[in-house]
Amino acid sequence: MASPALLMRVVASAYSVAEKAATIVRNVMSAGDLGIVEKAGPNDLQTKADRLVQMSICASLARKFPKVTIIGEEELPANDVTEDLIEDGHCEEILKKPCPAQYTGIKEEELVIWVDPLDGTKEYTEGLLDHVTVLIGIAYGGKAIAGVINQPYYNYEAGANAVLGRTIWGVLGMGAFGFQLTEAPAGKHIVITTRSHSSALVNECITALNPDHVIRVGGAGNKIIQLIEGKASAYVFASPGCKKWDTCAPEAILHAVGGKITDIRGNSFQYNKEVKHMNSAGVLATLRNYDYYASRIPNTVKESLVP
Repeated sequence: MASPALLMRVVASAYSVAEKAATIVRNVMSAGDLGIVEKAGPNDLQTKADRLVQMSICASLARKFPKVTIIGEEELPANDVTEDLIEDGHCEEILKKPCPAQYTGIKEEELVIWVDPLDGTKEYTEGLLDHVTVLIGIAYGGKAIAGVINQPYYNYEAGANAVLGRTIWGVLGMGAFGFQLTEAPAGKHIVITTRSHSSALVNECITALNPDHVIRVGGAGNKIIQLIEGKASAYVFASPGCKKWDTCAPEAILHAVGGKITDIRGNSFQYNKEVKHMNSAGVLATLRNYDYYASRIPNTVKESLVP
């Protein structure tokens, strides 16, 4: 039996690392001291969970895959990470799956991993726990090719016997797993957008789409999950604010099931390590019917957003 391809080993490790991250997120919350710090302002927060999870993810993956470039959201001092934060396990199930042929020859130094340790921090601090995700996106040749999304609080309102949390993962050319792929109701235009980063432009763009319903929630990971589970038809965010670590893992999972994500102008995102972190021209994503929404974005909105 040939040893598993590097990509599958990275995804299998990222799966276990994300599960460890979820445990840290839940432990910080239940201990009660979130250690909130404002970064750029009251809508740009960092908590003890963001810091510990990033240390855990980056150190755990760097120890196993030392030549991979890992880029995390939080700027943290390069402290020695305590052993209790290291996760060295992997998901055996993932290793059993054959790597798509186009990715079998990848070398460590060709991979870039984009990490959002806690996507939806503001919602986390406000107790909107189902908005929160841990995102580990894997890029090769500038493209998002694999991703892991953990929802630490999935099922948290389902009662004491429910299993708390879940991990969704996907690889381009293979598919995505850990959820039930569902399309949004036919003929319904349900737009999902930001909860805490709204603006006149964001709202102008949504109004132009004439949606039947608008859902406002936190977290890019959360929004993409709503698309692939059929709760929303399009994720529309006509504003800078999203960064590469917000979109890399969700993009890989969305693309693995035939969806599409671009900026508001229709440009795809690049994920090579030199790329600027901000997605300046916003986000447009759908599981199906991308062109319906893309064709209805007003030119005035597109012209206001420069990539």
